[in-house]
Amino acid sequence: MRHSAHQVVVIGGGVVGLTTAWWLLEAGFRVTLLERSHEVGGGASYRNGGQLSYRYVAPLADAGVPFKALRWLWQEAGPLRFRPEADLRQWRWLGAFLANCSGARNRRTTAKLLELGEHSRRMMAQLDLPPAEFGWRDAGKLVVYRSPAQFRAAIAKPSIDADRRVLSGAEAAQLEPALAELAPQLAGAIFNGGEAVADCHAFCLALERRLHAHPRFDGIVHATAKYLFAENGRISAIETDNGWVTGEHFVLAAGIQSRDLAATAGIDLPLYPLKGYSLTAPIGTGHAAPQISVTDFERKTLYARIGDQLRVAAMVDMVGEDASLDERRVAGLTRLVRATMPHAADYSRIEAWAGLRPATPNSAPLLGPTAHGNLWLNVGHGPLGFTFAAGTAALLASLMTGQPTPFALDFLAWRG
Repeated sequence: MRHSAHQVVVIGGGVVGLTTAWWLLEAGFRVTLLERSHEVGGGASYRNGGQLSYRYVAPLADAGVPFKALRWLWQEAGPLRFRPEADLRQWRWLGAFLANCSGARNRRTTAKLLELGEHSRRMMAQLDLPPAEFGWRDAGKLVVYRSPAQFRAAIAKPSIDADRRVLSGAEAAQLEPALAELAPQLAGAIFNGGEAVADCHAFCLALERRLHAHPRFDGIVHATAKYLFAENGRISAIETDNGWVTGEHFVLAAGIQSRDLAATAGIDLPLYPLKGYSLTAPIGTGHAAPQISVTDFERKTLYARIGDQLRVAAMVDMVGEDASLDERRVAGLTRLVRATMPHAADYSRIEAWAGLRPATPNSAPLLGPTAHGNLWLNVGHGPLGFTFAAGTAALLASLMTGQPTPFALDFLAWRG
């Protein structure tokens, strides 16, 4: 039994849980972290794409996406796979996702996520961790387009980024020589300054070290949370596979595991695991690895140089809570990478990874209080967990201390 009169138990030791723990410590709480793995950052944070895309935050749901999705399903190496489940949660999530597939809703959500992205960028700078500890680089972001129609639509959208540059395919390759082979196939590209790349897992380990040095941090309990015990409108304890953990407040920040835990307290979170893949390959002497982070818009593939490694992330598999590697998906992604950037890394030494990204139907995270007075949420970041983690952690700390937030949360605030 662990208890402190002013203690918060943060459930989840990924990038969202760790940043939440830090901001709550700084807000004056005592904090215990509950993490099921032997090491922090071992789930969806482990080998994600590594891009911190504060301005490239467009939701997955948009007008035309359902028709694109049908086409992707027939492509051998397409960005989407779907396996129907006998699980009502999958179908409810899909229904809500389709309801968000409109231009008006996409614009509204994008505007709010841009606010969150800018706040996250400021909070990340405020954290002031040594960049060398996790491979941080202000690399900028280059989004390349193969389709002229998609490129025209992208440059027609208003931008708040004063550093945005619209480029031809040849100009994109001049800016980033790793695109030399792809340039003839490009309709154009958009470069955004101010975006960064970093190793999310290394960031988690660096932040863990800082947590342990904080005088109000009560340590990490390595156990699997199984049940939230609710009584009289409050959560009094968490049952784990290694006993009970108690506290004054509880924060759910456990990725897709948050969905099942919330259900034990009667809360139905609209989360679904979007399975993504990444490849990591070493960069050696003579390799032409990208210095700028690159997003291949039509292929939905991200390329980022993290230290002396190339990280490539892609794909959305809707296959339930199955995090196993599908070798066909790995092979398809490897073929795409070799064709796109054939000289960027040593592809004979690729290490593949898959992780489950907990997404909401509109791609916006959910945070704030629940019907249980001492149970709080910081969930649903999808593929932008690393990007939004610092921002949502700071916002939650403001909510839990009764301070105003720097902008209206609107639909980011949990209303269930």
